[in-house]
Amino acid sequence: MSRIGYKPISMPKGAKLSVQGNVIHVEGPKGKLSQTIDSSDITIEVKGEEVLVKRLNDLKPTKAMHGLYRNLINNMLIGVTEGFKRSLIINGIGYKAEVQGKLLMLSLGYSTDMYVAIPDGISITLENNNQKVVVSGIDKQKVGKLASEIRSLRLPEPYKGKGIRYEDEVVRKKVGKTGIK
Repeated sequence: MSRIGYKPISMPKGAKLSVQGNVIHVEGPKGKLSQTIDSSDITIEVKGEEVLVKRLNDLKPTKAMHGLYRNLINNMLIGVTEGFKRSLIINGIGYKAEVQGKLLMLSLGYSTDMYVAIPDGISITLENNNQKVVVSGIDKQKVGKLASEIRSLRLPEPYKGKGIRYEDEVVRKKVGKTGIK
């Protein structure tokens, strides 16, 4: 059984947290985030440099929300101070990426180019001769969602490894037809 909800959250320097009713507002050097708490059984206390998330009963849904809201608040504090980023590698002959204003243009071997809209609060940078796409922002959920949408446009295939993969992802390659005799 996880007891992550009981761990106190340490406030990073430069971050401010305020609770107004059931809405949590976090402010830091990189921006502002807010989160609504849907459960009336969860309370948030700010004691000096620590944030405590407490639950009022031991029902199973309340226990689940306890750990969830603790991690959401922790991610918000990390996001407004340090930020989050996901790196994607584009692998394939002729595959490339290009940023055009608020659009990411991807040439992935299809007959037409793919365009992905870049939402507000998210920035995309290209590295290594446009073969590495770095998605960064303060909201962990938005960064991860945009990175997964870009990856889903051309999943890595198992024979040559062509496609878009996360930087830390390992693609297991298969042996082709001539490999087994």
